[in-house]
Amino acid sequence: MFDPQSLTFSWPGISLAGLVPLIDGSEPACQPSEVSESRVCWKLDSGTFILEIEAAEPLKLRCRVEGYTASLASIGIRFAAATGVRRYLRNGYQSWDGSFFVAPGTSPGDGPPGKAPTLGFAMTALLAEGGGALVLGFTRHDRFQSQFRFGGTAETMTIDVETLLDRTGATEGEPLVLFENDDVEAALRHWSQIVAGESPMIPRTPDRRITGWCSWYNHYAMIDEAVLRAELASCTAFRDSHDVPLDVFQIDDGFTPEMGDWLDTRPQFPLGMQPLLADIAAAGFTPGLWIAPFMVGNRSKLYAAHPDWVVQDIAGGPLVQMHFYGEFRWHKRSEEYYILDVTHPQAAAYIGEVFRIWTQDWGAGYFKTDFMLFGSEYGPDRAVWHDNGLSRIAVWRRMAAIIRENIGEALWLGCGCPLWASVGYVDAVRIGRDIGVTWHGEYSAESLLRDLATRNHANGVLWQADPDCILLRANFHDLNDVQIDSLARLGAAAGGVLMTSDTLAELPRERAALFARLLRESAKPCRFELGWGDHALVYRQGDRSSWGFNLRDEPAVLHGRLVGPYATERLP
Repeated sequence: MFDPQSLTFSWPGISLAGLVPLIDGSEPACQPSEVSESRVCWKLDSGTFILEIEAAEPLKLRCRVEGYTASLASIGIRFAAATGVRRYLRNGYQSWDGSFFVAPGTSPGDGPPGKAPTLGFAMTALLAEGGGALVLGFTRHDRFQSQFRFGGTAETMTIDVETLLDRTGATEGEPLVLFENDDVEAALRHWSQIVAGESPMIPRTPDRRITGWCSWYNHYAMIDEAVLRAELASCTAFRDSHDVPLDVFQIDDGFTPEMGDWLDTRPQFPLGMQPLLADIAAAGFTPGLWIAPFMVGNRSKLYAAHPDWVVQDIAGGPLVQMHFYGEFRWHKRSEEYYILDVTHPQAAAYIGEVFRIWTQDWGAGYFKTDFMLFGSEYGPDRAVWHDNGLSRIAVWRRMAAIIRENIGEALWLGCGCPLWASVGYVDAVRIGRDIGVTWHGEYSAESLLRDLATRNHANGVLWQADPDCILLRANFHDLNDVQIDSLARLGAAAGGVLMTSDTLAELPRERAALFARLLRESAKPCRFELGWGDHALVYRQGDRSSWGFNLRDEPAVLHGRLVGPYATERLP
């Protein structure tokens, strides 16, 4: 397993050689001063870098520095020569940045750095030439963010494994486990189980799948009380006539005037939200609301009154997390969005009061919190918080703690959300981008097909997976009947959240019947049996279903089964 003489870890088919320490992302000037099967030490110009090797099952590595005088931005190790790797899993950090298998030697590309195929987070799986996978994964995600950087060539990779300490004064990286399995899906699920066991909070995995209706993909922000009451009547009639579990009625973005002014409502809701939510509850649904708790708009009353409540940029002024300056937003303005600084006591008290009022006074029992990545993207090299000295994950979990404390046992879905730091707080997590209305493209079915397959191993272990709403309507999309049917069945059979946004009273008869049937079926998470980039994307759920997808053309349906090769070249 570990050869002290060559500083090499090896498994059948895969070798991780060229072991060196990393401090702040670079190799320090150092020489090995002690080498054994359980410990490697490197003498630094200042202090000592120590790697502890626990030869248990799974193998566990821990790195730290002693006597090092500078405050660390990151600490880790580099495998300068990883060989025998056919593909590796680039695992994204939050809902929208994607998880997918990549060929060694792939370039970073010219897209956003956080979505580059050469940067991953939390864990990776290295696929051996002869089959099976070697998993490298961090066990703790509640204190710091951990990442992987991939480089090198197709024959010889480099893999950097780092914990971002954010100059908090910490000197030790998070524990890293390494283990192999002939079954890729089983290996990934085992890692999720390890994370669940190491989490200081018990994961929240609802016994019953979350089902319901959401306003976004049908009405987007163009909602008012009359529209929502009509949809409520439609949902009630569908639920009762089909006798199906349809539990949540969720109002998405469009009822608040500005991001941050969460206790105000637009003129389209003259009576406020409490009467409407009360009627939703009276109809037998759990009332749900959308909120982006970290977001503060530059035109909000909140920012005008409390500019010191947002995170500051180290270069000066508020840190702009998102902006829209161009003309291609019809009927909207140029604007900026900042980050609510939950380390500021008054800002923290405000957002806590919002969730308390929404829960206790307005009657919400389901919360979709969006753009949750805002609180986890920046360390001290860019962000200035009111209470400095915390890691980005400690800051993020401060918000998470505020939310959970004030909503009690209400259901919480995290969207645009850190997948791993959220364990123990959220009940469900969006596992891909917003569902698209085309088969190919930037916002399309490709995210669902790719990210559900590579993230469903955590479904029912760390949280309930949300593949996003399924489309059932007859218009306002570019999907054909087979594609609509295929995506609906895939999203449902994955065993996580099952919701739609379409007006149920207007569905074609066969799609209404399909939705009703999917709502009645078992919600046991399916198992993906994947070629992982070589052959077919296939999953099985017991003996009932077997599915495959061809992104170049369309899936083919045969007696309830989808068959066909998976065109991996279309997915990064």
